Amino acid sequence: MVRTGFQLILDAQPDIEVIAEVADGAACVEVARRLRPDVCLVDIRMPKLDGLDVTRALAGPDAVDPLRVVVVTTFDQDDYVYGALQGGACGFLLKDAGPGLLVEAVRAAARGDALVSPSVTVRLLERLGPHPGADGTGATDDAGRPQRSQGFQGAYEPQGPLTEREMDVARLVARGRTNQEICQELYVSLGTVKTHLGSIQTKLGVRNRVEIAAWAWETGAVRSR
Repeated sequence: MVRTGFQLILDAQPDIEVIAEVADGAACVEVARRLRPDVCLVDIRMPKLDGLDVTRALAGPDAVDPLRVVVVTTFDQDDYVYGALQGGACGFLLKDAGPGLLVEAVRAAARGDALVSPSVTVRLLERLGPHPGADGTGATDDAGRPQRSQGFQGAYEPQGPLTEREMDVARLVARGRTNQEICQELYVSLGTVKTHLGSIQTKLGVRNRVEIAAWAWETGAVRSR
């Protein structure tokens, strides 16, 4: 029933076509690899192979030619969100988020962006970091910069230091701001924000704004309120 409902919502959009729907995780991996959809919607709990395993198989660091995966679930649990994002998902959506957010999550994933249900975003990212050092504060390197945690070190190895303005953008992304809101807060153009985001992704070796936000929280670049 849920799959049928999602298909009706998505097929009603002029720019979206549902090309397959399957009943278990193993079939999801097989069909997705064969058909190569622009976006895969994956449930957390599925027969044969759960959604986190499917996400890692399709979008994880060991995936060959990874796909874009959005995890959709009824379970608002931080470990599921954390596991999905670590596994390579570019979105995490609760099933009660509404049809509008479902459609936007698919569109965001298709254009290489990411969307996490607003009800879990900041709460999740605050739980990601910063990881404490020996003195109970966020760990820093010799230059006083926040260090990356062990869990994210491989994924978030920076290719160069962020500029002060790029750090401003990263912090606002971590606070859940949209590109337009970042424009207004920093008094810059939309094109400038997009340029900064592209530079941040390249330097940090991340793929989307969710991973930028996770990096900012984990390293202590942004603090809890």
